[in-house]
Amino acid sequence: SFNHPLSMPTTIITEEQWQKLKPILLDLNIYDKPSLKETFLGIIYRLKTGCPWRYLPNCYGKANTVFKAFRRWSASGLFYRLFKRLIKNADMEWVSIDATHIRAHQSSAGAAGGDCQHIAKSVGGNSSKIHVAVDAHGNPIEFIVGDGVTHDIKIAPALLGLLDLKNTEFLNADKGYDSEAFRELIHSQGVHANIPRKKNAKTSNGHMDWLIYQARHVVENTFASLKHQRAISSRYDKLLNSYIGTVSLACGLIWLKL
Repeated sequence: SFNHPLSMPTTIITEEQWQKLKPILLDLNIYDKPSLKETFLGIIYRLKTGCPWRYLPNCYGKANTVFKAFRRWSASGLFYRLFKRLIKNADMEWVSIDATHIRAHQSSAGAAGGDCQHIAKSVGGNSSKIHVAVDAHGNPIEFIVGDGVTHDIKIAPALLGLLDLKNTEFLNADKGYDSEAFRELIHSQGVHANIPRKKNAKTSNGHMDWLIYQARHVVENTFASLKHQRAISSRYDKLLNSYIGTVSLACGLIWLKL
């Protein structure tokens, strides 16, 4: 480990944010060790910088201890449950969905299990995809990590199935989700499918509310925010549950800062 001028824990999240976070962690059955804060901040540091675990600044404790905590909490789904607990007063009137490609770093290759880790080889190299649903303000409410070659529309029904749309009026998506079967699935939940048809479609776009569709840019803003975290913009995690933990933590931090 080495010391870095930006390695002090206070530069990662504020004390106020930690005091908001800690009770949730304890309620999720995390043992309140004296080193809990340093360990958790070390995990956030790695999320932000994407550095190899062995290069964590020593102010976060032993790098192997932080790594083992991250692996244990990822495998148990702790980070995902934390993300869901941090969601407060989501504005579900308009929901937008989309997906973004993530280049898989060479260090993510070779995990036992192969394809089940959702890393696929394409023309551009190994990649994964993050499929995200956001509320009307662009705050993430659900996500799925898939491989980098499966089309968005094939993942969309599973993403939709994770959402509680009882208070939702519109679901925004781009032309990549142009599917009558998917529209019917959305309509079956009492939600208007605000999805434009492709140029070669035989029917018109008379169903579209273009003003609300313009608000779909909020999901792009969310991707931009997530990709500021180096461990998100490039996938370094070999295991799927580790990368899901990384994405969950990044989504949770967006809510923590509100």
